[in-house]
Amino acid sequence: MAHGDITHVEIPVSDFDRATTFYSDLFGWKIATMPGFETYPMWQAPNKISGGALTPCTEDFTEPRSFVEVDSIDETLEKATAAGATVVTPRSPIDEKSWWALITDPDGNHIGLYEGDVS
Repeated sequence: MAHGDITHVEIPVSDFDRATTFYSDLFGWKIATMPGFETYPMWQAPNKISGGALTPCTEDFTEPRSFVEVDSIDETLEKATAAGATVVTPRSPIDEKSWWALITDPDGNHIGLYEGDVS
């Protein structure tokens, strides 16, 4: 994927089993956990491109949020804050080759940033 592509969508859920059945049956999504990410079931659409994760609902996370691929999280955070965004979660590791961050845009929308190797 390239800088600016939506790479991942997180959907907050209150019951993983119910959500897995719902989205699998409704859209044909394949939903499974990966080693090391057992509490973060990943979904993939039939096109094998679109995907994301089911994540627990929290007081601060009640609506789906998209993650955008960026060439550099640090540069994107700098540019975003200069344009009026707020950093919610600074650059944080996913694994040894991937990182994420979370910003709030000037309208209050949470947007995730992803940098790394998706393979």
